[in-house]
Amino acid sequence: MTDDRVALVTGVSRGVGIGAAVSRALAADGHRLLLTGLPSYDDAQPHGGDPHGVPTLLAELDDRADHVTADLLAPAGPAELVAEAVRRHGRLNTVVAVHAYSTHTRLGALDATEIDRHLLVNVRATLLLAEAFAAAFTAGTGGRLVFFTSGQRLGPMPDELAYAASKAAVENLTVQLAPLLMPRGITVNCVNPGPTDTGYAPADLHAAVARLFPGGRWGTPQDAARLVRFLCSPEAGWITGQVIDSEGGFNRYA
Repeated sequence: MTDDRVALVTGVSRGVGIGAAVSRALAADGHRLLLTGLPSYDDAQPHGGDPHGVPTLLAELDDRADHVTADLLAPAGPAELVAEAVRRHGRLNTVVAVHAYSTHTRLGALDATEIDRHLLVNVRATLLLAEAFAAAFTAGTGGRLVFFTSGQRLGPMPDELAYAASKAAVENLTVQLAPLLMPRGITVNCVNPGPTDTGYAPADLHAAVARLFPGGRWGTPQDAARLVRFLCSPEAGWITGQVIDSEGGFNRYA
């Protein structure tokens, strides 16, 4: 158990999401948590929001977690989140950046403003989170920084060009930041969970994608959370600079 550890988890706005599953896993491992998300973003998506998701999650985690709403389009947002975690708990040991901005951006219909939103939320905010965390981390060992990607280097995403470009940048940030932060006691890794069933896919798409997995099912938020829990544990202290594909043998070319 790691009862003295504090984690910041971004992208927590739906009870069925990866962020919520990661929060449960880290809480079970003894972390105290500051969770953040932007429910209005999910409200605007085709799958819709989850107004009861965060309150239910907080009740489940009892006194181990707090939640604040944050828009990572704001330049000061990442540093403010890190400062708030330290203010509430006196330290910050772990940052798991689950947040993502993703809309359809197809060739022939690209919009500069929409491209910028992807880059600002997915890349700039992630890099600023890393900088603020590195400045605030004083333990000297045991720091954990975990990013999320979607396997863009493994195959094309023609309907989400801006998202693919931004997440490719996050993968590269993992490689760039790892040697800079390891001397400070922080490991940096990136998880590609593959297609994950968070309730966004209509039935026909869900069935078609499930057939691309050898096991016949999508990944679950819990599958991703178990890997994050390991990466944030003391046992993973020698793993850094890695983009880890944990997608159940998903065959995107089948």
